[in-house]
Amino acid sequence: MFVGLTMGDHSKSGINLMFNTGTVVGVSCNIYGAGLPPKFIPSFSWGGAEDGFVTYRIDKAIEVAKRVMARRKVQFTEVDEKLFRKVFELTQEERERNGVKD
Repeated sequence: MFVGLTMGDHSKSGINLMFNTGTVVGVSCNIYGAGLPPKFIPSFSWGGAEDGFVTYRIDKAIEVAKRVMARRKVQFTEVDEKLFRKVFELTQEERERNGVKD
C-alpha cells in the first residue's frame, strides 16, 4: 500500500539526504546536496536538487563498482561489465528526457 524509496544497485546518497515517498533512483547514481531530489532519478545520474544532474560516465561507474566489490571480496566479472554497459545504453533516453546533462 505504501512505498518508500526504491534505489538501484551501486547507487549512493549523501548523509542526511531526504527522499520523497515513492522516489525511484536508478542504477549507479550518486545523489547529494540540500533539498529534495526529484521523485525519479535515471540510472547513471550524478548530482542533486540544487545543481541538477549530469551523466555519470560509464568508465568511472565501472571503475568504482570494481573497487567497491573488491573491498567486499566479490569479483566484478565481464558479465557485470556487459550488464552495466547495456543498462547505461538502455537508460540514455531517460536521462535525456529528465534533463540530465552529458
